[in-house]
Amino acid sequence: MDFKKNKQQKILFFISFIFLLTIIFIFNFNYIYALGDPQLVSKINSAFEKIESWLLKIATPAAAVAVGTGVFMKKFSFGDEDRIRTGKKLIKGSLFSYAFILAIDLILSAIKSLIG
Repeated sequence: MDFKKNKQQKILFFISFIFLLTIIFIFNFNYIYALGDPQLVSKINSAFEKIESWLLKIATPAAAVAVGTGVFMKKFSFGDEDRIRTGKKLIKGSLFSYAFILAIDLILSAIKSLIG
């Protein structure tokens, strides 16, 4: 008989504990959702926007230097097939990378305009 009473007390304690935690979480998350974006999230968003603008500012001259290097490698290869191939790969790779960076920026700005 004592065993059943002890078991019932444990079950009652467990149910009341779960109920209390549920109430606490409901009220805490309700306040979080009502406030909107916390300050930390807005700081992280602005940091990512700054990083994105810096990447775009750096990508344009880097692509120009890579294409120029590839062109000069082709021009001054003096018939060396390996250098001509390397120059072509450098030009194609840099143009593809720059186009990829611009496409990502375009996609992110489109998503940002749809969201908010």
